[in-house]
Formats: sequence, C-alpha cells, structure tokens
Amino acid sequence: MSHARPPSQPNALAQAVCFSLGLTLGGTLLGVVPRAFAEQSLEAETLVVVGTALKTDTPALETPRSVSLVTEEELETRAVTKYDEALRYRSGVLAGHYGRDTKAEWFFLRGFSGENSTYQDGLRLFREGGYFWWQTEPFGLERIEVLKGPASILYGEAPPGGVINAISKRPTEEARGLLSLQGGNKGHRQLGIDSSGPVGERDDVRYRMVGLFREGDGDIDGTDNQRVYLAPSLEVDLSDRTSITLLGSYMRDHGTPTNGFYLPYGTLESTPFGRVPRGTNLGEPGYDRREVTQLSLGYELEHEVSDTWRFQQNLRYSEFDMLLRGAYLFWMLDDRQGARGLTYRDGSYDAFTVDNRMVANWYTESTENTLLVGLDYQKFDVEYGNGDNFAFAPIDIFAPRYGNFTPANIHTRHEEGKEQLGFYVQNQLTLQDRWILLAGLRRDSVDVTNRAEGSADQDFSDSQLSFTGGVMYLGDHGLSPYLSYSESFSPLVGSDPGGNAYVPSEGEQWELGVKYAPNWLDGYVNAAVFDLKESNTLYTSGEASSRQGGERRSRGFELEGVGYVTDQLQLTAAYTYTDTRVDISPEATNLRAGLIPRHQASLWLDYGFDSGMLAGLSLGGGVRYVGDSVDLPQYSDTEVPSYTLYDAKLSYDLDESWTAQLNVNNLTNEEYVSGCDYWCFYGESRSVIGSLTYRW
Repeated sequence: MSHARPPSQPNALAQAVCFSLGLTLGGTLLGVVPRAFAEQSLEAETLVVVGTALKTDTPALETPRSVSLVTEEELETRAVTKYDEALRYRSGVLAGHYGRDTKAEWFFLRGFSGENSTYQDGLRLFREGGYFWWQTEPFGLERIEVLKGPASILYGEAPPGGVINAISKRPTEEARGLLSLQGGNKGHRQLGIDSSGPVGERDDVRYRMVGLFREGDGDIDGTDNQRVYLAPSLEVDLSDRTSITLLGSYMRDHGTPTNGFYLPYGTLESTPFGRVPRGTNLGEPGYDRREVTQLSLGYELEHEVSDTWRFQQNLRYSEFDMLLRGAYLFWMLDDRQGARGLTYRDGSYDAFTVDNRMVANWYTESTENTLLVGLDYQKFDVEYGNGDNFAFAPIDIFAPRYGNFTPANIHTRHEEGKEQLGFYVQNQLTLQDRWILLAGLRRDSVDVTNRAEGSADQDFSDSQLSFTGGVMYLGDHGLSPYLSYSESFSPLVGSDPGGNAYVPSEGEQWELGVKYAPNWLDGYVNAAVFDLKESNTLYTSGEASSRQGGERRSRGFELEGVGYVTDQLQLTAAYTYTDTRVDISPEATNLRAGLIPRHQASLWLDYGFDSGMLAGLSLGGGVRYVGDSVDLPQYSDTEVPSYTLYDAKLSYDLDESWTAQLNVNNLTNEEYVSGCDYWCFYGESRSVIGSLTYRW
C-alpha cells in the first residue's frame, strides 16, 4: 500500500525534480508508469519508489546512496536468460568475468565479490556450504534493484560492495498475460508463460502464475543445462487496511556443468602447440553432472495500524538440494599434460528468513519524517558429503581424451549453519522540501556452526554494531548533491595458525555524489565518487591457514545515465573507474587486486519508429568495454587484455498482441579472456536468440 503526501504540497521545483526522476525510473526503468504521465500534473502516487536502499518507499532521487535499477521491460528488450547478464549496462558492477557459468551467477560490486550480495524480495538468497548456491531466474522478475556500498544497517551480514535485490513478479489488478517462444544457436529453446489478474469476479483476490522451460548447450563442448521454473503468487486484501501476498517458486536444473577453468598457459600465454581453443572441455563430459532442485514459499504482509504507523513482514522458507560432479584443470605437469581435480558435493540445505518492520510517517508545515524500526532473523543449515579429489586423472589440454579416471566417493561429511538476529532503526527527515537527513543504527548477533568429520569444530558467536548516515540537498534545476557514510560486516569461518577464531571483517564507505533530473529531461544522471575499505581481511601466510589483519580498499568514480534523448530514442550509458588494492602478506601490501578492471564503459541505444511504414519497428544496439585487469597478486602478475563487445536487437510489433524479436550478443564473436584468478576464463561466445511473444 502507498501513502500520499498530506494536503500541504512541495514547491513546484521539488515537484518537477521528483517527478522527472520518478517518471523515468517508472516508464523507462521500472515499466510501471507510462510516458503519458509526462504531460500530467504530479500525483504523489505516481512517484516511483525503491525499497532496497532504505527499506521504505522512497523516491530514488531522495536517496543519498547510489542505486541502479533494471526493469522487466529491459530484461525482455535484451533477452536476458541469465541473471548476471542483467547488469551489464550498469555502473559499478562487473559481471561475466568467469564466462557463462551454468552453476552460478557472478558479480563484483565496487571491486568486492558479490557472492553473498544476492537477495530476493528483501530477503537473503543463500550461497553457502561450498557450491550450494541459490540461482535467480530473470523471467520471474519485475525489476532488479542494486544498492552500492555497505548495507549492514538494513541487511545485517553483507559484503562491502553492496546488495542486489530481485523483485518477484506479483499479481496485477487487471487481467493480462504473455506467451513467449524462443530459439537460437547453442541449442537454445525456451517457452515462457506469464498470466495474472483477478480471481474470478472478485477484486480483492488476485493471482499470478509464471512458468518457464529452457534448455541449451553451454559454451564448452559437451555441456548443457535444462531448467523448469514455476512461480505462483496470490494477493489477498484481508481488509481495507491489511493485505498479504503469497509467493512461491520451484526450479529444477540438470545437465553437464561448464567447468571453464583454464590456465594462463595456453590462453594468455603462447605455447609450442598453440593456444587451447575456446570451448575445449578439460573435464569429463560423460561423468560431470549437476542436478539441483530449489523450492521457496513465503509471504509479504502489510497492515496499516493507524494513519501514521504501518506494520510490514516479509517471510520465506527455502530448500535446496544438489548433486555436483565436475572435473577441472589444476596445474601443468609438462608442456601438454595437465593435472586435474574433481569437485564432488551431494547434500541439501534449508533456510528460514523473516523481516519485521514498523514504519511511521508524520508531517508538519516544513518537515516530513519517516521512522523505520525493524527486527529480522535468518537461519541456515546445510549438510553435505564431500568427495573432492585433488589427484584426478591428468589430461592432454591440446588433445583431450576422456574416460580414464576412477569415480569419486564421499569421504567427509559436513554440517554448517548460520543464525543471525538483528535489530535496526533508521530515520529519514526532510526539511523545507530541500534537505534530506538520514541516520541509522543496527545491532546483530551471529552464531556460526562449522563441523566436519575428523576435524575440530569451528563454531563461534559474535555481535556487531553498524551505522549509516547521509545528507542530501534537493537543489535548483534538478541537481541534488549528497554525502553518505555506511558500514558492513562479514563473519569468517575458521581460525588462524595460532588457533584464534577469526573476527568478522568490517567494511566502511564514504560516498559523495550528485543526482541530476531536471524537469526538461525525461531521464536522469547519477555521478558518485567513493572510498570503500574492508579491514580484518584474510591474507596468505605460508602456514596451515590464513592470518587476519589485511585490508582491501577500493576507490572509484561512477557515472550512469538513463533517459529518452527524443520521444523515440532511448539511451543507457555508464562509466566506472575502480582502483582496488589488497594486502596479501605483512610484506606485500597495497597491491592491485585481481580480476577488477580500472575502467568499464557501456552504451545502449534503442530507437522505436512510431509512424509511417516502419511503425512498430525498434532497433537497438550496445557496446561494452572492459579494461585490462590482472591475475590475483598471490599467484602471478599476468595481465589480462581489455576487450570490447557489441550487442544488437531488432524487434517488430506485428500487431497489438504479437511481437517478433532478434537479439545477438557478442555480435562479432570476439574471442577473449574475461579474467584470471589463478585460472583464466574465456568470455561468452556469440549468442543468437529469436523470440516470438504474444500478449493479451
């Protein structure tokens, strides 16, 4: 439920500024506010809000933090079939650095791993226990929100780089539906169905059913994956003041995983035998296997306690079951023969998360205040068998032959878990429709379980206090500068060589930025500089385990703009400069971090014809530049060259219901190494997808 402003309205300039960004993020990014609103007066209900940044309904323009959004419309426009593809055209995010990996989605945010940064509907998606990684299906999303920088004030345990929150498709008040058929190279085939609307003749019960079947081959020879996905939801108005939305999902993946592990030798480095061709399978395609079933069920409850107070509760229970076998190249034995290892996991986890919030809004002649008080809890438990083999059968990397190996057996049982309870409070104060002041505080208690057969238990408990603060000025001509500070923490499992348990690593960030959204532009521009560091990180010591006390620091600049240059031409542009430094020993400090390019830039243009013989035709194209990077400094000083990729789109509305579309990514089929972290990874090859969509 949304709450409009009281009768006292903001001044005309503030209206224009908020509406300009709200319209763009709604019509261009979120796809929920049509462009027809551009010539209408401001209605508070039409202001597009984001919940990830502050956990309250707040216009993006009034958020003193960097936030990026990707809408359902953009996911369809670019024919996104893998979650990490969605953020290719946003600043501050590195994706695709491990190639097209069917086992997981990979992100770096502001130079820090986003491995534990993924959320859905405001609740954590767990990636723990060694390869037990929940995956997100983009067809089931209505938008993606990215909050950059530390976010522990609202989310508790979180890496410093930020939070990526996927928003599930919800029931709609009007009846509508979509049927999508896709086909392409690499054996790609997909059928998607999305239907929603009122249940029967009732206006207080609404449903949505999202279903998908997809199959296709991987970029590596002999690999493939098949997916079945279902996501039902039901929204019920229990009363005029209370509503509940039930959200469920089921996903089944099975196939031969893409283990794209190569070495600098034969990829970046020339050899007497040439280079290892992209797509060469150095695993065991007849033995490698990945079977995953993931299931979730939850709800979102909202109750208006009074005209001032609202209660909100998000809850989800999830289960994940996996069998994974995958051979990979380990090191070179001679000029042709490579030693291999085997990853073997068989187990499951269950997780429970709940977030309770009380939100209060009150107003005076010159102020608007939003108070957020919350209590959240999460519990995660995983049990699995480990059959890893670090002496798997060797292979000729230039002429691989398969089948000469001994199947693995489980040799160690693991029990791991995490329980976290957090209390948080945050206040947003707006003065004279000009100044926005933000302050927040959170207290967390964490219990971690880490047990393995034949080893000493490494359980531990800890608590943490986190802060955030920010100030923003809604200036003239749509120019709004801001300054913010935020913190994060991440518990670390294990102990140092002296037997001392690791303490949580801690992150903190200062960010200075400006958001520009004038009333003459149907669009916005965000610019920000940041200084982000994580202390108490681990570094190698040459001993049985790592020592603690290092630092990882990232400084950078981000520029992002989205909008309509004309009524027909839409532009999305981003630039990122990131200088990330790490300590890897007491003697080796302030070294350039591996994988992270200093420079990234992207541009996407989409032109739609709305009159004449070409009416209904839309042409789109993009270019993505990723600068040079280096290997992890503890392994080598190998440099990975920069690369530039081109994407294209052509779509045509056959009539009001039918649309045909063609998408090509990596148009020139550029062969490149996307990154190295001891292993090196080939980037994704050219993909071609044809779509036919029917809407009703």
